[in-house]
Amino acid sequence: MTAIVEIAPAKLNLALHVRGKLPDGRHSIETIFAFCTDGDRLTGELADELSLEVGGCFAAELAVESNNLVLRAARALRDSARTTKGAALTLDKRLPVASGIGGGSADAAAALRLLTSLWQVDPKHAEEAAPMLGSDVPACLLSLPVRGERAGDRLTAVSLPGLSRTPVLLVNPRVPVSTADVFAGWDGEDRGSLDGWQEGRNDLQEPAIARAPQIGAVLAWLSAQPGAWFVRMSGSGATCFAFFRSEEARDAASEAVPREWWRLATFLR
Repeated sequence: MTAIVEIAPAKLNLALHVRGKLPDGRHSIETIFAFCTDGDRLTGELADELSLEVGGCFAAELAVESNNLVLRAARALRDSARTTKGAALTLDKRLPVASGIGGGSADAAAALRLLTSLWQVDPKHAEEAAPMLGSDVPACLLSLPVRGERAGDRLTAVSLPGLSRTPVLLVNPRVPVSTADVFAGWDGEDRGSLDGWQEGRNDLQEPAIARAPQIGAVLAWLSAQPGAWFVRMSGSGATCFAFFRSEEARDAASEAVPREWWRLATFLR
């Protein structure tokens, strides 16, 4: 069989409300997930054993260890499907690590999709494995607009009319931010439920800025760009994004991004 390729689309939180704590200690959230057309790239082909090679511009920031999420996803799917098949996997790491846009969760979900096809197993096994790998993995497995509740893993399909193919620019100040640290900085105040994504907010934005003030500079810069009409931080940061009224306006902003920042000009799926 020839190699199979899966894109691990960058994940965006259009809004993220923190509502409290769950009995298991995780935070209770309400969020709207959306996904971009671009992201990391995972390639795989049948092999006797499971293996992973990592390349790409952010490969050095991602250690290939036994607990790597791609390998964990592969083992979880193999256990659920009760197969002994192997795969040689190659990850082209194009998105920054610890950046609030899916990262390892998107890569794990891409591995589940790829290996479901490569090993020809029932997709239900990927659905069973996804929640065990992280709260964002079930949404990343779908890579479609969904509302996430509980820890973000209880999903409901949502319609985002008119948003598909919206030009979007992602910008990261190249500062990794710990999700655990940002959640720990949340002040504990429940500011209300999430109704519409445009009227919503990201309750993690302020604690993230407190840990990485550069995030505030990115948000201000994006807000000042001609044609930008919706600007927000994604997840726990540090990546921020802006929707643009035209591809030309997005591309002009992309060209003007300060050289020390990472950027990705893409579209919503």
